[in-house]
Amino acid sequence: MSKRDYYEVLGVDRSVSKDDLKKSYRKLAMKYHPDRNPGDEKAAEKFKELSEAYEILSDDQKKQAYDQFGHQGVNSSFNNAQSAAEGFSDIFGDIFSDIFGGGSSRSTRTRRGADLSYSLDVSLEDAASGKTIKLDIPSTERCDGHWQVCSYCQGQGVIRAQQGFFSMQQTCPHCQGEGEIHDPECKKCGGSGYLKRNKTLSVNIPQGVDSGDRIRLSGEGDAGKGGNGDLFIEINVNRHKIFERDGKHLYCEVPINFVDASLGAEIEVPTLQGKVKFKVPEGTQSHKLFRLNGKGIKPLRGGSKGDILVRVLVEVPIKLNSEQKDLLEKFKSSISKNENLPLAEKWFESAKNFLKGF
Repeated sequence: MSKRDYYEVLGVDRSVSKDDLKKSYRKLAMKYHPDRNPGDEKAAEKFKELSEAYEILSDDQKKQAYDQFGHQGVNSSFNNAQSAAEGFSDIFGDIFSDIFGGGSSRSTRTRRGADLSYSLDVSLEDAASGKTIKLDIPSTERCDGHWQVCSYCQGQGVIRAQQGFFSMQQTCPHCQGEGEIHDPECKKCGGSGYLKRNKTLSVNIPQGVDSGDRIRLSGEGDAGKGGNGDLFIEINVNRHKIFERDGKHLYCEVPINFVDASLGAEIEVPTLQGKVKFKVPEGTQSHKLFRLNGKGIKPLRGGSKGDILVRVLVEVPIKLNSEQKDLLEKFKSSISKNENLPLAEKWFESAKNFLKGF
């Protein structure tokens, strides 16, 4: 089976620049790379064909021979697999890094320390006002004892294997990507290279935080040769005895006796800043909702302050003595359903009409 024209394989014309040739190869190589198409023999063949075409056309001497004599002019040079691999190793390293998200294949890979996560419970009051607190965080530090270059990977942190065109690399199993090996006889860390430490941090809890918010402390995570990881403080706002939070608003329920609900009264309501008074109007029904503007929480990400919504619950008295019962009986006989209890009158009328059908 005859080989396809190399320019056709790479989707370029004969006047293509080296940069455009490289871009075209990168795009197609990433699409057909065997690691992105496991078990796909057609993709593997396509990738091999692309790599062969790029190896020839990216080399000025081989390109000139190909342009003049076609495939016959480059057969002898391409049969040397090692030479072919060296011919495009630089770009293949770039492609390999693009696929797996790494940096340059030629650079030493230094492992950054692990990120840490810490769950912090805060009160509603502290979440609303903000607070600076001290935390003791368990972490690791890099031991300052003797380190030596890993002889297995020569300090690169990765090991590479070449097979034909393919250059494979993986984290060095001896140094776990550090590029260095710690003295196994070190008395400070027991040879691990890292020390367990508790460090005290000052953490600023900003005003308005809510459950699920995260505070990032850069560089306060575990240590690594490539630098420390980050510490993430996960906020959990504790349940409150009085208030229920919904974003920037607060809800609370206040019981009042039925006399105050009937006659109206001035009642006291708690807020996060202290007590306030407001007027309950005459004839207030149970579960009536009142709004205290601006008494809620200032949002973390800006905006106006929330409100407190107060739901009044009319409480029916219990354990009445005989005198109280007599007074209520007299009161009961004095009221009219039509004038004094409009809701009851309306409901009983609806129920009466409904039951006519039975």
